[in-house]
Amino acid sequence: MKKSKGYRRGSRRLATKAPRERGKPKLGKLLIAYEVGSQVIVKIDSSVQKSLPHKRFHGKIGTVQAKRGRGYVVSVPQGDAVKEIIVRSEHLEPYKGGV
Repeated sequence: MKKSKGYRRGSRRLATKAPRERGKPKLGKLLIAYEVGSQVIVKIDSSVQKSLPHKRFHGKIGTVQAKRGRGYVVSVPQGDAVKEIIVRSEHLEPYKGGV
């Protein structure tokens, strides 16, 4: 059988949640409004499939560039390049470290 080359291939550990974290995302996580220029962590939430970033961006720290519809445009460094991804707020967390 041919090897799958899908968008979520090889993300079994990444997309699983702990037993008590399963289900819909918490309401407080959805209500966070990110300002332009604030730093965020891209953390994939497997319970929400819309506007899912690619698995290579999971755990990366990016900067919010703009708000677009229900999502945000986030610039994320990848090697020497800087990529812009469109992500919904379910897959973002505020970055609390230093700038």
